[in-house]
Amino acid sequence: MQRRKFLALAGLAATWSPLVWAQQPRVPRIGFLTTGSVEQTRTSMAAFYKGLGEYGYVDGKNVIVEFRAADSKVERLPTLASDLVGLNPALIIAQNSLAARAVQQSTKSIPIIVPVMGDPVEDGLVASLARPGGNITGLTFIGPQLVPKRLAQLKEALPMASQVAALWHPAAYSKVTTQNMINEAESAAKRLNLRLQLVAVQSPDELNQAFSTIAGEHAVFLFPSPMFFVARGRIVELAAELRLPLFAIGKEFVQLGALVSYGADIIDLNRLCAGYVDKILKGAKPADLPVEQPTNYELFINLKTAKTLGIDIPPALLARADEVIE
Repeated sequence: MQRRKFLALAGLAATWSPLVWAQQPRVPRIGFLTTGSVEQTRTSMAAFYKGLGEYGYVDGKNVIVEFRAADSKVERLPTLASDLVGLNPALIIAQNSLAARAVQQSTKSIPIIVPVMGDPVEDGLVASLARPGGNITGLTFIGPQLVPKRLAQLKEALPMASQVAALWHPAAYSKVTTQNMINEAESAAKRLNLRLQLVAVQSPDELNQAFSTIAGEHAVFLFPSPMFFVARGRIVELAAELRLPLFAIGKEFVQLGALVSYGADIIDLNRLCAGYVDKILKGAKPADLPVEQPTNYELFINLKTAKTLGIDIPPALLARADEVIE
């Protein structure tokens, strides 16, 4: 009797097991596209995974993250974006505006979350910050709009400076956004009595030549760019070799030796984007999720670098700093 019961139960299990397996929830895939290398994106990915954990998601358990890195080769982005789209993920994280434009060209239906956008409206990524309207949403670090304020801080830190080099990356944002930054920078420089030398840098391979070009300037100023952020170590080294005060776009530069930086916490934006992941996996549409703007901007000053360069940072500027490295 016991054997007959066992065989009956086994037969029932065999009959129902395909249905049970069919009812198992599919683990959602999340694509992640970065313009840098795996190593260069390590801190951003750590922040992203931390954010996922805050919402109960663990890679390999209840989500699967598919990572693709362009290794600072912009021309690879369309292929990598197409590769991710081909996996039919639940959503794709395009780490910045440059990556987002590549993914945008590959899909109009898969949700795209961008943690670090410059000017998403002018770049054609969203219709408006409040109502994105398409398949893209995320966070903006308002980098382009901060260019005049950062130039004013440069003049405050170096009141005797009269000529400044500005490095810019033509592919970082749309032509409209880039031209707006250039126009605002030139207008601000004119008001501050600064002669601005604009130097285009197309790739990290051109950084050495760019710094050779600006060797005689009083300071070097960076326009916001994902490429510059990824290559921050080399940029700080080159500025130090030429004894050029470097005014950068994030605290990570100052921690490496740049003189001053002002802006949002770019790394933490990767953590915050996990909130969008959670909403979209639970059914929300990118079109209905407003683009978030930073609520805090940080001023970092490296006094060790100032002393090395023989610069006296004005007390008023030091008093406003969120952190001073001594």
